[in-house]
Amino acid sequence: MLPTKRTLTLALALPATLASLIGAAPTSSSPAAGADRHAPKPTVVLVHGAFADASSWSGTIKRLRRAGYPVVATANPLRGLADDTAYLRGVLAGVDGPVVLVGHSYGGSVISGAAAGDSRVKALVYIAAFTPDKGESAAQLAAEFPGSTLGETVNPQSYPLPGGGTGTELVIDRAEYHRQFAADVPAADAAVMAATQRPVSTVALEEKAGEAAWKTIPSWALIATADKNIPPAAERWMARRAGSHTTEVDASHAVVVSRPAVVTDVILDAARATR
Repeated sequence: MLPTKRTLTLALALPATLASLIGAAPTSSSPAAGADRHAPKPTVVLVHGAFADASSWSGTIKRLRRAGYPVVATANPLRGLADDTAYLRGVLAGVDGPVVLVGHSYGGSVISGAAAGDSRVKALVYIAAFTPDKGESAAQLAAEFPGSTLGETVNPQSYPLPGGGTGTELVIDRAEYHRQFAADVPAADAAVMAATQRPVSTVALEEKAGEAAWKTIPSWALIATADKNIPPAAERWMARRAGSHTTEVDASHAVVVSRPAVVTDVILDAARATR
């Protein structure tokens, strides 16, 4: 006979010791399987990269939530690697329990630094992303492999610095955005992305990384084989160096928008491995 709603409610309300006695009859062939079923699901923290914003994760967020995972999609300042890393550490400080940390593009550099020394981060996921070692910059890694056409499409512009003076930030020319960044996204959607893109400071792309968390935390990588921002060869090389569990997909740099189901599957693989 199926349990009634009242029976289930009473069982959930019992103290843990009594509940364990009631459930003493084995319902699983493995105690580990039972522990996994009741282990808390990690919070998935999503970090966007340059020329994008947190809304780029919308398709992934919907799928993760349907799978029962709490999700935070943070706004990456894109002002400087050290500053962006410190900002993400502040976000992580407000998250309870274990974390799966996901970075797209330049966001990969940010998660690599922010997770260093944080025992609550159980997995790192790099989506068409940089995976720098200490002393490396995003600009350096992109330049070491052929295939990026980003430099031909960006426009520099000035912005005021808090302490005075000006900094330089880059935006992708709106007329080039679809071809360069999101070739497999419908043109109308790519036009919206181009209009809402977040500029990245040149400091962020040129600043050298600190400690690399992927040396001590398991990692997963999704390689976008039609990427025109980060050369796919660079993505593969960084993933091999980090020992990442690697998946490849025929997609543009905007793989988080064009292929959210594939992105979600990679994140779920990482999340399940933590439990």
